[in-house]
Amino acid sequence: MPLATILVVEDDAAIRRGLCDALSYSGYSTQEAADGKAGLEAAISGDIDLVLLDILMPKMDGFAVLKELRAAKPALPVIILTARGEEQDRVRGLRDGADDYVVKPFSATELLARVAAVLRRTPERPANTSRAEIAGRVIDFERREVVLPGGERAVLSQKEAQTLGYLARNRGRAIGRDELLARVWGLDPRGMHTRTVDMTIARLRELLQDDPASPAVIVTVRSKGYMLAADESTGAS
Repeated sequence: MPLATILVVEDDAAIRRGLCDALSYSGYSTQEAADGKAGLEAAISGDIDLVLLDILMPKMDGFAVLKELRAAKPALPVIILTARGEEQDRVRGLRDGADDYVVKPFSATELLARVAAVLRRTPERPANTSRAEIAGRVIDFERREVVLPGGERAVLSQKEAQTLGYLARNRGRAIGRDELLARVWGLDPRGMHTRTVDMTIARLRELLQDDPASPAVIVTVRSKGYMLAADESTGAS
């Protein structure tokens, strides 16, 4: 099993290939993109643990990619790779949410050390959840079934189960609408104006008999999104 999956977003083919080779040799799985737009799409839709992100790229520069990534996947670690050594560029990258930066030229040893350090600081990715008990509701994600406190049963649609499962796997963190659109629906949230997430949450609350005025299962966190209430136990598959 690879240590982690790293997405390399770099327009220089030789540098990109060299980075992927060094990472693969050190036990990482790699994916690659040759421009900013393709890199953003891969980072949002893929199962990525860390992004190595060049700044000067066609179609979309690294700062724009970083901004969009932070909106869609706020917890995804990003290391900026740049030939720009000026202080203002380093400060901007860190201020915009990069976890670290490496100024070209750099050695493979330095880069690998920085990748390992950032991954150590990143919380472990939550395991898949097969079952959860929340406020007296027993949820079986594999069967997409809920047993309510009174013994009644309700069936979840695929997206309802995936949404609830994503909240369960990220317990303790408010999940924004853009992140849910990206991670559950596989959509690029940029420029999208849709009530899909809110309608799915409303439907889940109805199925779970969860009073939106005083929710016991799905809590709305103002200006941040949704999260599960604290009373929860889960089983990992």
